[in-house]
Amino acid sequence: MGKKFTKEHEWVLLEGEEVTIGITDYAQKQLGDIVYISLTRDIGEQVETKEEVAEIESVKSVSQIYAPVSGELTAFNEILEDESQTASVNEDPYGKGWIFKMKLSDPAQLDTLMDEKAYQEYVDSL
Repeated sequence: MGKKFTKEHEWVLLEGEEVTIGITDYAQKQLGDIVYISLTRDIGEQVETKEEVAEIESVKSVSQIYAPVSGELTAFNEILEDESQTASVNEDPYGKGWIFKMKLSDPAQLDTLMDEKAYQEYVDSL
């Protein structure tokens, strides 16, 4: 499975029973230079789909990042704790700029997300 996407401009990559989540290239361009990212929930906490998990602050605004699927928060990208590294999200949103990981509670939820082609069509319609 390749990356899946949400209408809130988050990407999801399945690796075993865990998913890695970040914001899309489109989202980071809309936000501008990112200056601060923090989890608003605790590692080990169960979250439901569409619940707020993190907050991202850019020079333009503050935005929330939501859980695209239900599950247990397992990790926060530790490099983002160093504010000098938050540019990783702008520079490499699909790689070293990932934001958090979760252990899925229901893998079938991934089927409700868009594939890359559908996401690109969605972005083109905005």
